[in-house]
Amino acid sequence: MEHQNHRHKILFVCTGNICRSPMAEAIFQHLVKHSGLESQFEVASAATTSWEVGEPPHPGTLSVLKKHGIPISPTKRAVKISPRDLEYYDYIFVMDSDNVRALKGYEKVQRLTDFAPSGSPRDVPDPYYTGDFDEVYELIYASCQNLLRFFQQKISST
Repeated sequence: MEHQNHRHKILFVCTGNICRSPMAEAIFQHLVKHSGLESQFEVASAATTSWEVGEPPHPGTLSVLKKHGIPISPTKRAVKISPRDLEYYDYIFVMDSDNVRALKGYEKVQRLTDFAPSGSPRDVPDPYYTGDFDEVYELIYASCQNLLRFFQQKISST
């Protein structure tokens, strides 16, 4: 397969896959679409736990995405990360230290906040507990913008 035809397979992961990771999935897909690079990416999200499997995204996530005009699939439901996912995806971006620990030993795992603006927290706060979906949106959006820039540089250098 020619390198330029390679799709970057990205999986965003949080604890329950109802708040942060579906938000990151929707934001990143939105940014990719608006940059005209849809054919270059495959984007999904998953949980480290089975607590919320089968549940739709949290109303707070749906509300903040809608407020910013970012679509999310109406069929999106929480799924738990599988061994197949760990093999299949090229990049696995987690939201916090608990997610890092849950996926310890997998070299593809990195923090989404590695792409956050300097001075940002290392962990994306969990709005399931904090209730602050706007704060989480701002951090994830800024991180996803920088992440897309990282990939645009990779794509243009191949």
